[in-house]
Amino acid sequence: MADGALPLEATLADSVPAMPAVQRAPRREVQYYAALDLGTNNCRLLIGAPTPGGFRVVDSFSRIVRLGEGLAATGRLGEAAMERAIAALAACADKLARRPVRSFAAVATEACRQASNGREFLARVTHETGIAPRVIGGREEAQLALASCAPLLNQGDRRAILFDIGGGSTEITWVRLAPPGSTAEPILSGTISIPVGVVTLAERAGESCFTREGFAAVRDEVAARLRAFDAVHCIGQEIRQGGVRLIGTSGTVTTLAGTVLDLPRYRRQWVDGVCLDAHEADEALEKLFAMGRAGLASHPCIGPERADFVLPGCAVYAAIRQVWPVDRLTVADRGLREGMLMRLIQADRAARQGA
Repeated sequence: MADGALPLEATLADSVPAMPAVQRAPRREVQYYAALDLGTNNCRLLIGAPTPGGFRVVDSFSRIVRLGEGLAATGRLGEAAMERAIAALAACADKLARRPVRSFAAVATEACRQASNGREFLARVTHETGIAPRVIGGREEAQLALASCAPLLNQGDRRAILFDIGGGSTEITWVRLAPPGSTAEPILSGTISIPVGVVTLAERAGESCFTREGFAAVRDEVAARLRAFDAVHCIGQEIRQGGVRLIGTSGTVTTLAGTVLDLPRYRRQWVDGVCLDAHEADEALEKLFAMGRAGLASHPCIGPERADFVLPGCAVYAAIRQVWPVDRLTVADRGLREGMLMRLIQADRAARQGA
């Protein structure tokens, strides 16, 4: 380099005007919300990100834990059942730790409501996993299910019967819809929580449900409970006037839908929101009954883990059909988790607007 010459970098820097720094807009961080439902049979987690119309699912988890196994006989949660549930909840905690979750809610339902050691178990859950489920009643279960299923209602509907056949209980919700053109939310007119679910029935009457007599006995037992609720709300009279939608959200109705559609394997997007002719669902029930336990275990939409629960659930559905003979069945593969997520997102939006 010649004496007095400047390095190339310095020469360019001195001769070219400095460019202003590019001002990049701060990257908007995705907000995640999570909801967990610890039921009598399943442990389910849903993680979603809000969208203008609701939310998109970014992760989910579902595992059969049979938390209510033996509960009807002993009144307590068994050690093996609690261990299975805690293992599933630990997996959920691991998923939650991987994402920046803005708001999270966890609930426990019938098994923890009934068990004499339910509170003790939930304290153990919190100690071992960091998750603290809140025990909710049947009415709140119904409200959450309605929040998730409301988009499946149509403008032409006057009323709706929403049922959720769970592991330890069955929730029935009688809904009144706003007149056409109104933006008002559906109104919960009445609810009933029947302490009969697929797990409790499988333990008490599972074998007999594989016989015509046993199946009919369970159906008639549940129907008697439903008729008392029907008498209070005059649901049968409303059905005769028309405009009543029947919506089912449970593994029982999604199994019936998968059978009607003859799916090679279960896929939520093929089932959620489908509207079946009630007679098609009745025929599917007969097909499932005729399969027997071995056939149900090998069915692509059922499998060995759920085979014992299908016919008890179908008996509850048959009771609902007997008491409320609505012509169509709307199938919902959604429930508490989705309703909880919607609540979390709406509450957060309201808090931000009020800030």
